[in-house]
Amino acid sequence: MATSPCSSSGVSSSSSSGLGADAGLEIRTRSVEQTLVPLVSQITTLINHKDKPKRSDKTLQAIQRVGQAVNLAVGRFVTVGEAIANENRELKEEMSIACIEARRAGETIAQLTDVASLDHPESDSHITIFTDKTGVVKAARLLLSSVTKVLVLADRIVIKQIITSRNKVLATMEQLEKVSSFQEFVQIFSQFGNEMVEFAHLTGDRQNDLKDEKKKARMAASRAVLEKCTMMLLTASKTCLRHPDCESARINKDGVFHRMRLALEQVIEIVTDSRPNGENEMAPISIYSGIKEFKNKVEGLRENLYFLSKENLSTMLEVILEHTEDFTDSAYTSHEHREHILELSKQAKMELEQLVSVWMQAQNQKTKDLMEDLEVAILKTCQCMNELKREVHNAATSLAADLLKYHTDHMVLKALKITGVEGNLEAVAEYTCKLSEQKEQLVEMCRLLRHVSGTEPLEITCIHAEDTFQVTGPQIISAAETLALHPSSKIAKENLEVFCEAWESQLSDMSMLLREINDVFEGRRGEKRVYLSLPRPGKHNANLKALKPVKLDTEEQAKIAKLGLELHLLTSDVDSETEKWEDQENGIVQHGQGMSSMAYSMYLFTRGEGLLKTTQDLFHQAEIFATEGTKLASALHAFSDQVHVDDKPLLLLEAEKLISMCKQLQITAKASVQGKSATFTKVDTCILKTRNMMTLLCQLLPLCCKLLRKNKAGNGCLKPAPPWREDRIRIGTNAPERRAEAFGIKSLENHVTSMTFLESK
Repeated sequence: MATSPCSSSGVSSSSSSGLGADAGLEIRTRSVEQTLVPLVSQITTLINHKDKPKRSDKTLQAIQRVGQAVNLAVGRFVTVGEAIANENRELKEEMSIACIEARRAGETIAQLTDVASLDHPESDSHITIFTDKTGVVKAARLLLSSVTKVLVLADRIVIKQIITSRNKVLATMEQLEKVSSFQEFVQIFSQFGNEMVEFAHLTGDRQNDLKDEKKKARMAASRAVLEKCTMMLLTASKTCLRHPDCESARINKDGVFHRMRLALEQVIEIVTDSRPNGENEMAPISIYSGIKEFKNKVEGLRENLYFLSKENLSTMLEVILEHTEDFTDSAYTSHEHREHILELSKQAKMELEQLVSVWMQAQNQKTKDLMEDLEVAILKTCQCMNELKREVHNAATSLAADLLKYHTDHMVLKALKITGVEGNLEAVAEYTCKLSEQKEQLVEMCRLLRHVSGTEPLEITCIHAEDTFQVTGPQIISAAETLALHPSSKIAKENLEVFCEAWESQLSDMSMLLREINDVFEGRRGEKRVYLSLPRPGKHNANLKALKPVKLDTEEQAKIAKLGLELHLLTSDVDSETEKWEDQENGIVQHGQGMSSMAYSMYLFTRGEGLLKTTQDLFHQAEIFATEGTKLASALHAFSDQVHVDDKPLLLLEAEKLISMCKQLQITAKASVQGKSATFTKVDTCILKTRNMMTLLCQLLPLCCKLLRKNKAGNGCLKPAPPWREDRIRIGTNAPERRAEAFGIKSLENHVTSMTFLESK
């Protein structure tokens, strides 16, 4: 059975043919997985070719070309791996062994498929693919295992780069903490800024490459902290230097450094997949996920009455109802919601008791009447849990909507700024108490929203928001106290402004998060990937204000609203098309989903919402969007080798169109402009080109799905290999020169993608 692009998910997809790679090698990134997919697919096709008593010369020649193509591609692949090994001594021994194994396996496959010149290739006197199928399977397994090992080892280099970059940032932070003069601070902070940009881009690439959506969300949260804290570190440090004897200024600065260190540590935990002291991460269970699991178990009774115990089911319900106490015990839950939750909790216990009673009877006597009673009990239990889920959802989201609306005027922050400048310590103390109350309200809101967020990435976003309010509140208070003690200090005033902006920004993000939670609950939108990124590299110095990117004003937002709406509609169309694919892990689907997610962020930007706050954020997002489009085009090229020869030209034509559009968007996004009018024109052009690419994507997804179904329906014997493309060989030859740019993975990826073998026809 040939592995189709809509059913592969890395090495494990080959297990049905006995082609499992090294079980100890866990693949955590999409780039490694998607590099292996074509290799798994093509070798599986070779092994599972249909044995026929009589083979034509054409078939024998095709089989031989497969073996030669495998051997040549593996040879070039290994050359790159060996070059990487020579530059990384700590990996040299492991990488060299894996390369030797891969080369040996490639040569074995070439020998076993050298059948075109033989008169009787199935004769026992010649060891070939026809006489030694086991030998081919062993060689294929060794090849997959060794290639996977090379890729995973190369991936370690990426991790090493991130760790090295983190260490640079930490070392420079230690210097910044100890400086005692402005001149020294300016010099070191300039270096720190450049190191942070390098770290941001390395971690941004890693974030987008992670397979695990939960880790991706944690990475996004950590990088968002680092982004905001960079400006805080600047103003807090300058305030401390200006007022060295001020205790509140020191507390303020120490808080920023501590939070940055925690965020840096979390990034390393994610990329190395480790926890300090070997402890396991224990994520709190939400009501939403608890109810989902409980319902799955209850509905499973239809198929199997004996797969779990009644105690197991009762314990699951108890845990869910314990979590509802977060709502019933909260001072911010309305009386009406509290009463409904308590009532539904009581009803859930009664429904489960009835279900267990019928279930136990059905185990002893499986009559038609009892099975009908069991079905009714299952339906009533699930309906009750759905009502409970909706009630806690309404309680959390209505509280969030009320709080966000109430605090939208930022009156407490404005009052702190005014009383701080006046030097009114008594008034500042009064408003800091009010801010502390507001912080407690918002923290409670985040905790309740986490229970109903609906997806793990949104749960993590809620936890991140809770941490942000917990930390930023006290930092605003210490910054306000510093200003009240030094009312004429410009830097103390600027410092308070920066922390207040962070608070306001988090409130704005909560509004978007609330909409996403409601959308997931109502089924209007699927889970969207979030792409957060720091600004592109630029001149960094102590005066970062000069680099502050611009936002669209109300008039500009109105002008671009129609284009944004078109983009929004297209993202919905793309989401609908991707949902039609059976395998959501397919590369074409995932790149399409990634593009849709980024286009949705750009649509939110046109409304003045979302994570893209400035035009510079938008331009950077457009660059990443174009890069994702290029990856999709590569996936389309790989897929074209698996479709019928008559369908291939159309698919390649569409892929070339996409590549051309990606290049144009990259050029536009990178072009430098000056002035408000020119910037707006660039924004308009970027969104227009993004819309055009999304329109093409809406056409490509159904076409690929159709071709895939056609390909599955028409699987048969081997078809002739397409001519080996010289331009691909040249790209492969030059790959070692580019491996520094590609962190060692991309050049290897090019070679495996270049393995254009035979496919079933």
